[in-house]
Amino acid sequence: MVKFVNQFIRKASKIRPEARVGVIHPCSDYALLGAIEVIKYKIGKPVLIGPLAKIKVLAVKLNLSLSGIECIDVPHSHAAAETAVALVKNGKLDILMKGSLHTDELMHAVLDSKTGIRTDRRVTHCCVMDIPKYNSPLLVADIAINVSPDLDTKKHITQNAIDLAKAIGIKNVKVAVLSADEQVRSQIPSTIDAAALSKMGERNQITSALIDGPLAFDVAISAIATKIKHIDSDVAGHANILIVPTIEAGNILVKQLKYFANALMPGVVIGAAVPIVLTSRADDGLTRAASCALAILYAKWYRNFIGGKYEHFDN
Repeated sequence: MVKFVNQFIRKASKIRPEARVGVIHPCSDYALLGAIEVIKYKIGKPVLIGPLAKIKVLAVKLNLSLSGIECIDVPHSHAAAETAVALVKNGKLDILMKGSLHTDELMHAVLDSKTGIRTDRRVTHCCVMDIPKYNSPLLVADIAINVSPDLDTKKHITQNAIDLAKAIGIKNVKVAVLSADEQVRSQIPSTIDAAALSKMGERNQITSALIDGPLAFDVAISAIATKIKHIDSDVAGHANILIVPTIEAGNILVKQLKYFANALMPGVVIGAAVPIVLTSRADDGLTRAASCALAILYAKWYRNFIGGKYEHFDN
């Protein structure tokens, strides 16, 4: 049973004008189907950027109609990434969606110091888990971009995740910075980073959330474990964001939740000029659509934020 994913899609489908979603090199089954999901769920207008002849052959194979879909013909994946980024800079695209090119190739175009779409934020990924037995969306960051983030990068990961939580309608954001222990120990560097992030929250270096760490996973999400371990924390037992110490820890955690707890795991990359959806061959159609919906909700929230307004999406 999915609770929150359908809410994200419903909210995104109501936003007007519709977001223009640049689908970069949709030359595999899952990539082209990801573009079609945008139309199916009425959450945006896909713009296909890639070798048009190859895309048309694939559409015939999948029995898909490209009628009414804007297509931009470029020779290969590298050109597709560069073209998509240029369209963002010219205000022609609101969202980017990765097709059948490697993430590194896409991010190289995004982060290029001269032609890219960097901002003063670090680019980070956040997954939003819809877990049948958990009473809130559970955001996990970073599981896809930053491999072994230092403290400054973790600060950006945390703030980006908080902003995404606000964008999807979480009112009281509670961030648990995960490690293997609740004690700060010099032998475990992630406990020191967690304590520093918690202090940054107290000093408003990271804003709009309660932050605590280090916390072990059980204490972060279980009020029972918190009581048994005698942890005094406003976050413990009620976290809706988990900041993981490394990409390996995050990747293992979310895939365990997917396969053992039947969770859906849409996600989005934020920190660039527009949000970016990283599709995967393992994602089903609903997850791809939900990832795009997250990007659209964040883009809407961010525009209001920059304009000095905050629009809240009620649950």
